[in-house]
Amino acid sequence: MTDQTRIPLPGENGAAGGSSIERAVETFGLGRLASPPVPASLKALAPKAEAVVVPPEPQLREHEEAPLPVSQPAAAEPANPAEPEPARMPIREGGSHPVDREHLRQQGFIVPEGGVTETLEEFRIVKRQLLLHCADLKRQGAAGKAQRVLICSPHPGEGKTYCAVNLALAIAAEKESEVLLVDADFAKPSVLSALGLPGGHGLMDALADPSIDVADLVIGTDVPGLKVLPAGDATNRDSEYLSSSRTASVLDRLTEGAPHRIVIFDSPPALAASPAAELAQYVGQAVVICRADRTGQQSLEDAISLLSGCPNIQLLLNAASFSPSGRRFGAYYGYGT
Repeated sequence: MTDQTRIPLPGENGAAGGSSIERAVETFGLGRLASPPVPASLKALAPKAEAVVVPPEPQLREHEEAPLPVSQPAAAEPANPAEPEPARMPIREGGSHPVDREHLRQQGFIVPEGGVTETLEEFRIVKRQLLLHCADLKRQGAAGKAQRVLICSPHPGEGKTYCAVNLALAIAAEKESEVLLVDADFAKPSVLSALGLPGGHGLMDALADPSIDVADLVIGTDVPGLKVLPAGDATNRDSEYLSSSRTASVLDRLTEGAPHRIVIFDSPPALAASPAAELAQYVGQAVVICRADRTGQQSLEDAISLLSGCPNIQLLLNAASFSPSGRRFGAYYGYGT
């Protein structure tokens, strides 16, 4: 390294001493920008900073407890604190309303505690198939869906309510099962009038109002094993309420704590109103009623297509006056015609 390229060290050969910052201040005259020195006379007048003495923490003697800290005032509680949600109870056997037996007989329904008839025998066979399928769905892990059955038809007047009520009465006679009949035909409910029961709030009210427990709206009857849930107040938004997220929890409530309960929905006709298609997503099986002298094949296929949300759809022929096998259910008991 030559003398021309060697950088002299501070204090060497007249090089300025101090740090690089001090040398820069001296080289570029930055010292002129600094504030002027304070006169000695003013320094004497400046107040002296007093040292803050922090007392040492007292040493605790043996077996002596530390003093409790001073508690701060607690924040004021809200005027109306939220009350905890009460425990949800399963649907109980509450006060029962009498079912009009004579009214049932006049309409051709099964009469509880009555004799064996052709209608009763036919619905015994139908209910057995449905109950067996419910058991299979439970074993497959279908949970609450396994206990729900949708009764529907393509068009009005094909006998869906007739079949739903008779099926409910037949299942209610089971020794190890009970049934909850739900009137889900919100526009034209007819289950209560068929049984001779009083009206009241029902399924649609529970779907529309989250504060309503649907279990409180169930009507008990004097028929052992039979309960009824009315349709509720009519609304033009029934399909929208059924498609909401609340529907699943409301329908699960109907079988909560009741593993032997079968829930039967009497829904509107599939080709006349949309709620049937919405309800089909929440049931384990659907039964489409076909009237022998009225239901056409194309209508039946269209209805099945709309109910495709249910994986298990079965057909039930209603009002057939001729049996190719010549069966006459009820005749063996002396009640057949």
